[in-house]
Parts: sequence; C-alpha cells; structure tokens
Amino acid sequence: MKRPQAVLLLPLLSLLFTGCDFNNVPSFLPETGRTDRPQDMRDFVEGISDYAHGLDPAFLVIPHGGVELVTTNGKTTGDTDTRYVSAINGLAQDSVFYGFNGLDQATPDNESERLRTYLDIARNEGRAVIMVTDYASSTANIDDSYQKNFDAGYISFAADNFGRDNIPRYPDVPYRFNRRDIRKFSDANNFLILVDTALYSTPQELVDAISASNYDLVVLDYDFNGEPYTSDQIRQMRVKGDGGDRLLIAAIDIGHADSDRYYWQSQWVSNPPEWLGDPLASTSTDYRVNYWLRGWQDIIYGDNNSFIYRLINAGYDGVYLEGVDVVDDF
Repeated sequence: MKRPQAVLLLPLLSLLFTGCDFNNVPSFLPETGRTDRPQDMRDFVEGISDYAHGLDPAFLVIPHGGVELVTTNGKTTGDTDTRYVSAINGLAQDSVFYGFNGLDQATPDNESERLRTYLDIARNEGRAVIMVTDYASSTANIDDSYQKNFDAGYISFAADNFGRDNIPRYPDVPYRFNRRDIRKFSDANNFLILVDTALYSTPQELVDAISASNYDLVVLDYDFNGEPYTSDQIRQMRVKGDGGDRLLIAAIDIGHADSDRYYWQSQWVSNPPEWLGDPLASTSTDYRVNYWLRGWQDIIYGDNNSFIYRLINAGYDGVYLEGVDVVDDF
C-alpha cells in the first residue's frame, strides 16, 4: 500500500522543528480545508448590498473596518476588488489620525498611511464616501483631527471617548456646519456616531438630544436596549436642530450575534444552530458566528423578518455594518 505523503514527510518535519513547542504550532503552517474567509466576508457584504439596493436604490451600505477587503489579497499593493468597492456606498474606519494607541494619542504615521491607502482605493476607485472616527479629547487634537481628515478628503467625527456614547461638548457646532438639507451621502460635511445608549435613561431622551444637534449624518444603534425606535422618533431624528433634513444610519453587527436582539431564540443556548459559536469572554450577550453560513446571513438580509428589511421599512437611510473586521479572527 502506498504510504500517505504526510507520513513520509514526518521525519523531515521533525528535523526542521526540533526544539519547537508543538502546542504552539507556527501560524504559517497550512490548515486542512482552509477556505477564503476574507472573500466570504466580501460576498456577505455584497449580498447585503444587492438585497438592500433592490428594495431601495438610495439605501446606504457602509462597512465599518475590514478596510483590507478592498484589495483582492488584502495588501496595500494588491489589485482592487472592484465588485466589493462597487457594492458599498461608504467605508468607515477608526483611528486614522488619533486613537490607535489610546485616547488623544496620534496614530503612528506608518499605520495612518496604511489605512489611508485602503480608504483612498475605496474613495477613488469605488467612489465611496470615507467616514473616519478619531478619538481625541483635547481641543488642539480635536481641531487637528478634523483638519487632517478634511485635507484627506474624508468626513470625520472626533469622539472624546472610546464608548461612542455621547454628543461631545466641543466643538460647539459640528465641524463645517451647514444649513443645507442633506439628501445624499456626498452632501454631508460631518457626522455623529452614538451607539452606546447607557447615558440616556429613555429612548425619547436620546431622540431629543440627537434632534437638537446639527450633524449632517447620525449613526446610532438599531434599537434602545432592545426597544426599536418608533416611526415618529425616527422622523424626529432625521431633522436637524436648525430644521434641515439629515441622514439617519442604523448600526448593526454582522460579525457577532447578540442575545438581546429580536431574532434571538432561547433554545440556542442549549441547542445552537450551526452558525452560532461561543460567547465572547468580554460580554454576556455577544456570540461568535460563522458569518459565511446561510443561516446567519438569513437573519441579516433576505426576507421581511431580516435586519436590513426592518431598517428600510422603519425609515433609516442606510446601515453601518459593524463586525466586518472579525475576518481577522479567521
């Protein structure tokens, strides 16, 4: 009987790795049956885009993170993945100029340049609007962040903490404030992201705070502690404090499941579906998912009970896709 090739190689491998700790196998060793998880995420986002734009061609699809997906090999020198950059309307990234190593810390030049390379590919070749959230609390760094993002051709938000849970007191008015009605993505000069509702006691309190602000675009969580916003509240938040129209974008996580969301079924704890993984150690409600499996993707888009359908039906102008960067875990 012919011996398996892997068996024949064992003596050679043992010589090559003499003294190695085989409980910590080098990551460059190939995995059996490895698949292309970055492409799986591209396919996922493209499917979301196709479905959403089929329902509403003006609906905005904005991945947050995972900027390496814009090239076919994930490298700055790689070819542009034209299908992916054509499918998205915007691309969001944190800490391009401030926050990579901590609040109020300037992002190292090499990392800033790396991120900008991917963002510029999406902007120049896919015509995506680039949204940058920097993390800075000193007035000097906030001003510098806004100026650097403007010079780079991005719209930006300077969050004064990593929680993204408040409307900053500085600046007094949004950067590049304008009184225009914001009807399309390219009209926006600025944005606010407020996805943690912990500082607000009721949904209406948060709605009133957003309504009083003059940001051109607002990103907020899909619901308030599991309670969806009413149609009246959504209409209220789509109007700026000065009376102009703005864009309202809902944030959802496509890289993790959340036991507090509408789709969660209690029996999944003891009898999980194939796509559901282990809970994250850092939270009590979030679970890993095999995002490439159809069961999970069906929850996000595809029918009248899916996340994307609900967002469009509720009156949101787009979706901010968090969790795209879980591709790095695979």
